Amino acid sequence: MELTTDTLAGIPGLQLSAIIGMALQFLFAMLRVGAFVVSAPLFSARFIPLQVRIILAVFLTIPVMGFAQVPPPETLATLTAVPWMIRELVIGLAAGLVLQILFSCAVMAGELVASTAGLGFAAQMDPATGTQTPVVGQIFSLFLLATFVAEDGHLAALRIVIDSYALIPIGQPIHMGALIEAGSEATRAMYLFAVQLMFPVVSVLLIVNVTIGIITRSAPQMNLFSFGFPLTLSITLIQLYLTAPSLGPAISTKIESALNALAIMTEAAAYGG
Repeated sequence: MELTTDTLAGIPGLQLSAIIGMALQFLFAMLRVGAFVVSAPLFSARFIPLQVRIILAVFLTIPVMGFAQVPPPETLATLTAVPWMIRELVIGLAAGLVLQILFSCAVMAGELVASTAGLGFAAQMDPATGTQTPVVGQIFSLFLLATFVAEDGHLAALRIVIDSYALIPIGQPIHMGALIEAGSEATRAMYLFAVQLMFPVVSVLLIVNVTIGIITRSAPQMNLFSFGFPLTLSITLIQLYLTAPSLGPAISTKIESALNALAIMTEAAAYGG
């Protein structure tokens, strides 16, 4: 059968301009969730390849295209879309950085425990950040990430970001002050959470150090490093072992607070102008 012009005209298909327009809308919708994947804890860890993050952002954008109000390609191809693009990146980065700041409380608590116990020299490369951190801080950080995954906190965080497309449609103005306030509040909460996590161990170490100081003051012939450091190290390990059962619920509470802070930030940013 010979194909005529009328036969070819009846074959359904997409024009190249329509395909490019759909790809432009898809990439524009991926900016927010992609920025979150790049900056959020666990997803932004160095042991996760960049290719995996890109694939994850693509798959997360597929359900977004089903309900998000994406502007038409004609509008996205103009200079009007440049502020929208910056706004989408700001929302995603702010969401990821709020969680990153709050999750830093575990590393800070571990570093303070290590410095108080004299374990600051025991540092190695952190697989998540690629920097040198004390081993105690890495234990706290990995424990927090394990609890975060075990309680499906990563799914809850992704759900909040995806739901933000309904709260803050693409192109809608946002309240920048709400994002700045959320970052400041997250920083304040980070120090508070770090103190709460380290206090059970550091409080006992403070008493031990005062006792060692009194002993060395009353008996100067006793070498501080001969009995003080082994005693402090032993008590630190015992305290970490004894406080491990209560550390899980405490970290779970901090994760819940971080997710609540993320949800509050997206809701507050939606009322902008």
